[in-house]
Amino acid sequence: MPSALQQLIHARRSIRRFKPDPVEKEKLLSCLEAARLAPSAENAQPTRFLIVDDPELRSELAREAFSGIYSMTKFAAQAPVVAVVLARLDILVHKVGRRLQGTEFFLVDIGIAGEHFVLRAEELGLSTCWIGWFNVRRTRKLLRIPRKYKIVCLLAIGYAASRPPFETKRKPLEEIAWFNKIGE
Repeated sequence: MPSALQQLIHARRSIRRFKPDPVEKEKLLSCLEAARLAPSAENAQPTRFLIVDDPELRSELAREAFSGIYSMTKFAAQAPVVAVVLARLDILVHKVGRRLQGTEFFLVDIGIAGEHFVLRAEELGLSTCWIGWFNVRRTRKLLRIPRKYKIVCLLAIGYAASRPPFETKRKPLEEIAWFNKIGE
């Protein structure tokens, strides 16, 4: 029998159609708290969230972020909340890690925090969609985001207008994981 966490992971979908219903601030705070508790490299905690829930500002953000070559993500304009996911870039452990390991650890940290956020949202009956295709320059300018923050992605958040069935286009486990040596 699958655990509650396994059921939640299996149920989560990227939602691209949202109801206009507002999202309760308590639910957003709960998602932010889940993200805050996420582990990070050397506990550097580089992840920051700018929550855009003011309808007028959200509309402006949609016009700036999802126009032109970015119009394929304009569905996010109907989400009642858009979270701008940011990274602090001035953290020493990340600079050292990038130089010595060649790994952008802030991206790992943001991935963990972001997934904590979206899983908590799912648990609370909210739906989300990670968005990486948007106009970063215009988003930064509109929201007056200082250069010390890198805009990594956006999260569209709201109540699903519809939920697609589970995508079965996942690779089989034996194709993505091995024990003790790389398989063929």
